[in-house]
Amino acid sequence: MRKGKTINEIEIGDEASFSKTIFEADIVLFGAITGDFNPMHFNEEYAKTTPFKTRIAHGGIAGSLIAPVLGMMLPGLGTIALETKTRYLAPVKPGDTITATGKVVSKDIGRNTVVMELTWKNQKDKLVMSGEATVMPPRA
Repeated sequence: MRKGKTINEIEIGDEASFSKTIFEADIVLFGAITGDFNPMHFNEEYAKTTPFKTRIAHGGIAGSLIAPVLGMMLPGLGTIALETKTRYLAPVKPGDTITATGKVVSKDIGRNTVVMELTWKNQKDKLVMSGEATVMPPRA
């Protein structure tokens, strides 16, 4: 199995994306894994009383879609996440298809770290989350 890109193979502007439709099963499983059974995610009648007026997916579901980008694509296998920051900009609803993208904006060869701009967009190309990650790519 080939390791991910090393610091010397990574270029500023490199990017990778992963897309997934958020299904009901994802919400149920995420609730079970985390213990977050907030009715905003599970009860349509309750959700109608919230500012969203309908059920929404856990923010962590969409946020976690950056994991296959960093760990499997760019830099890829062997990458260690050091820090991530995210901002929630719009709700993600059951049935939305989210595309998580990481784009290299800087790298520090001496520290073997890469900073990536992160975006999450829905099927309408609406930005639902944004953020930044600092990762350590695999060494040669």
